[in-house]
Amino acid sequence: MEYLSNGITVEIPAGVFPLSTDSMALARFVRLPRNARVLDLGSGCGTLGLLLCACDAGCQVTGVELDPAAHTAAGDNIIRNGLSSRMESICMDLRRIPETVAPGSFSVCISNPPYFSGGFESRTLPEARQEITCSLEDLMRAAGWALKFGGDFFLVHKPDRLAQIIALASERQLEAKRLLLLRHREDGPITLILLQLRKGAKPGLTIEEAALFDRCGNPTDYHRSVYHTDESHREP
Repeated sequence: MEYLSNGITVEIPAGVFPLSTDSMALARFVRLPRNARVLDLGSGCGTLGLLLCACDAGCQVTGVELDPAAHTAAGDNIIRNGLSSRMESICMDLRRIPETVAPGSFSVCISNPPYFSGGFESRTLPEARQEITCSLEDLMRAAGWALKFGGDFFLVHKPDRLAQIIALASERQLEAKRLLLLRHREDGPITLILLQLRKGAKPGLTIEEAALFDRCGNPTDYHRSVYHTDESHREP
């Protein structure tokens, strides 16, 4: 059992993708409009949706997850936290979204997708770590279809995929608007990127930087805000 903010908990059974810094950082990076309708692409146990619901009382989240075990765990997490009126998990391949979801149905899409496009298949959670059932093309197609005009797609990924992400996003009318370069330590390399893409937007990108730990290995204010260890640092 993991304890999130505002009394929300998430239980992640063995064999399902665990709670990670990636998801925690992405939840902090997301900016929701009022009464947002959110589509979580590859939602796992529902962690991202739970994090957003913990911080925003008006959002509604639909998760799409291919793995039956993760989908079942998400349903259990939703019920245990009393969020059945605001969250749902659908066991479905996100590649079927254009067949099953009306275009422009959501104001926000979010995703912590598989990072790796090649190499040897991972022995642990291969579909969650490698683009076996969810390529970047699949992801952008789903988000571009589901988002309304002016809606935002927030995702976390590895820095070496940034150029490919932006190129594929532009084919779906998704314009890069905000980029966060995240380092594990202030003096270390960029380990993650967090990107906000807006459907139908004009060009114009703002770039931010953050680190989880300072040069001495101490948690930064950013780290405290991600993990909610100091509520005074949370964004409104």
